[in-house]
Amino acid sequence: MTDLTNVRPYGDTLDDGMIQMSFTLPAPLNSTTKEAARQLVAKMGLAEPAVAHAEAIGDNFSFFVVYAKCQQGVDITQIVAPEVALQVMAKKEIDDFIKNNVKRKLNILGACIESDAHTVGIDAIMNMKGFNGHKGLESYHEINAVNMGAQVVCEEVIRKAHDIEADAILISQVVTQKNIHITNLTKLADMLEAEGLRDKLTLVVGGPRITHELAKELGYDAGFGPNTYAEHVASFLVQEWKGKNIMPI
Repeated sequence: MTDLTNVRPYGDTLDDGMIQMSFTLPAPLNSTTKEAARQLVAKMGLAEPAVAHAEAIGDNFSFFVVYAKCQQGVDITQIVAPEVALQVMAKKEIDDFIKNNVKRKLNILGACIESDAHTVGIDAIMNMKGFNGHKGLESYHEINAVNMGAQVVCEEVIRKAHDIEADAILISQVVTQKNIHITNLTKLADMLEAEGLRDKLTLVVGGPRITHELAKELGYDAGFGPNTYAEHVASFLVQEWKGKNIMPI
């Protein structure tokens, strides 16, 4: 049985500490840069580093995959990671709740904002076909799902939220270079606050580097990371509506 007070990575055998990492060095590929990559990993405190793969990516850059052994462990029993509190409901349960309690369709607006052009995440949640066998919000009979797509400026999101009298705004952020997702998300939350809309709707963000803790810090009601489907988001939205309206599910 695994000792949860001292968990290490698993590679070939339990507790061997083997990890794989990849990175780019701003130097041409040759035997010297291969050794530089190996030594760099050793300086990280990892044991027995070995370059498993190396290739040139232009004249002055080289890419490496390195294996090494992690000598440190982590005590999982002492970790508390904030997560969205919700009871995942089936699609029919969600539709029935909206029909019987809200008594009108929920208006849900989705977008990738500002410079972000990656719609895979928002499409998986919003579009009819959804993703991986999980139908999107467009397939819910009691939800009016409006997907604005990619590179939508915050001002346009707010205008559309006014137009459809949005109950919720769903934002997807995939691009994270130089923490641009933090800038974009903060901008939208601040603008909604200035417009007097923030307390009138539920604000949700999702993306590969989004956590619930980060979302709350930025002024959002919830944050969803990988392995999130439409039913997770929809369940959260109706349970938020229930909490705000003191209605029983």
